[in-house]
This record gives sequence, C-alpha cells and structure tokens, in this order.
Amino acid sequence: MKMTKVLITGGAGFIAHHLIGQILSTTDWEIVTLDRLDYSGNLNRLHDLMLSFDPEVRKRVKVVHHDLKAEMNPLVCSEVGQVDYILHLAAGSHVDRSIDYPMEFVLDNVVGTCNILEFARKQTDLKRFIYFSTDEVFGPAPDGIKYKENDRYNSTNPYSATKAGGEELAVAYQNTYSLPIYITHTMNVFGERQHPEKYIPMCIKRIRDGETVTIHSDSTRTIPGSRHYIHAEDVASAVLFLVDKTFIETNYGGAKCPKFNIVGSEELNNLELAQIIADAQGKELKYELVDFHSSRPGHDLRYALDGSKMKELGWEPAKSVKERIAEVTNWTLENERWITL
Repeated sequence: MKMTKVLITGGAGFIAHHLIGQILSTTDWEIVTLDRLDYSGNLNRLHDLMLSFDPEVRKRVKVVHHDLKAEMNPLVCSEVGQVDYILHLAAGSHVDRSIDYPMEFVLDNVVGTCNILEFARKQTDLKRFIYFSTDEVFGPAPDGIKYKENDRYNSTNPYSATKAGGEELAVAYQNTYSLPIYITHTMNVFGERQHPEKYIPMCIKRIRDGETVTIHSDSTRTIPGSRHYIHAEDVASAVLFLVDKTFIETNYGGAKCPKFNIVGSEELNNLELAQIIADAQGKELKYELVDFHSSRPGHDLRYALDGSKMKELGWEPAKSVKERIAEVTNWTLENERWITL
C-alpha cells in the first residue's frame, strides 16, 4: 500500500521542525524536508527532535538540500518524488533584515513560492498545498480591531509585502490551475529551540542574567506593543486539523482559496509577557519602555487576528498562552545552549 508522503519546505526551521514532530507522533506519513540550511535553518533542531523517536520512526524523514530561489530541477524533483501534501513554510522572516535587504526577501518569498507552486503543478495526486502567510500582511491593528482572513492588506515592511506577494501567487495558482490550496495566517509563534534573537528567548536570557529587557512601546513610552502569541505545537495541530479537510468559501465574491487565521487564545502586551517569563523564573523584571516604532518605521505597535473561524470549525489552542510560556521558559533554562549565540 502506498505510504502518504508530505513535503515540508524549510523543515529545519523553527515552526517546521515542530510540525515534523507532530506528524511523526500522530501519523505514519513519510516526510521530505526541503531546506537550504541558512540563517534560519538549523539541522540541530531536527537532530534534537529525532532523539525522542525510535530509529524506525526516524527513517520516515528525508532531508533534501535545495534553495527555492532556483527552480526545482529534475534531480531535486526525483529526490523528493511524488507527494500527497505540500506544506510551504520556507521563507525569509526577519523584519529588520528585510528593511535592509528587500530584494533578498523578494527572491525568497515571492520567487521561492512561485518555484514550489510550479513543482506542485507537476504532482499527479496532490491533495493539499498549504501556504504559510503572516498577520503582518494586514499591517498594524488599531485598538479594538482584529483582522479577519479576507480583510485588505496594508504591508508596512518588505517582509510582509513579500509574504503578501507569495500569498497572492498561491491564490492565482488555485484560480488558474485548480491547485488545492489553503492559506494560513499566524502570528508571534514561540516554543522550544527558537532562534535566540527572537523576543521570548531573548527575554528568558536577559531575565536569567539580571539584565534590562527592552519593551516596544508607543511614542509616549507608556503603552507597550501587543500581540497574540501562540506555541508552535498549536500551530502544528491547526495545520494537521486543516490539511485533509475540505472547506469551500461561500462569500468574498466567489473566492476559491480558503484562508484561515491560526491565533493564540489571548492577547498579551509585551510587558505582560516579560512579567510572565520573570515570574516563571522567580526573578524581578527589569525593563525599559522604548519607542522603537518611531525611530525605525516598519515595526508596528499592535497586530491582531480574529481566530473565530477556526474556533467555529472546531479547533483552538490546547493550552493557555501563559501556561505555554511558563513551559517554554523552564525548558529553555534546562537547555541553555538554545539561548547562546
């Protein structure tokens, strides 16, 4: 009997390696991960993850090296083979770097997406292609506003603009070639083995060391920025919830490409978040509110997504954000090499 096979782009990245773990734990699927192993990709993530599985399970994962800025040539296509699902997570995702090097992000997030969509067109029995987009395509959210899946775009930096570009390509390939594509938006994902420059690992390290934590705030330096944080395990469970289900949009002018917001259960401002991390360590929080947005445009004070669609379909995060943050803090302190650059 043919084994189900899934291709995950960017498999050595932070979110993707958690997704690989859940697939290994909950299915018998074969996994091919496509990665170029650059700034974001780290095979040590996969190595550490694999230690929790027996050797027979590990054999279900195959790593193929390829940079999606280039088309997938016949040799790479042969290495991957025919697949049932494609989960496209590979992307440049560092906002600061996108501001300094926008063309790099056009190549990674727009050209790279087009190349994987072209590969998808060659599949004989593709059941689902999921494109991972971001809350940032909608831009900053005023107080009281949470963006729904089909709201307008307002990209405020090259990263979000190129993710929006890749998203529109995915929509076009659904409309033009009838590929079975879903789009997800998620935001501020955290968890074990995250890059140490990200906000939560950075806070864990600085609080551990008694250093001052910088809190992104408004121009008055009194209102902290806020986000809906979500654990990577919850993102993975949402993807597996969606991947083999059929949803048909019934509005939005006949749009055929369903979109889904994967959102944490509650909104936290960055000061509240830092305090949770400090409490988990039993340490005092030393902090400074800084108006980073005014000094460097492209960093927005508040993002917010409406997660009601996924909840109505029957999915929501397994645990509270506060519980997850405490778990990640404790795990990170026990595995300190992941916050050491």
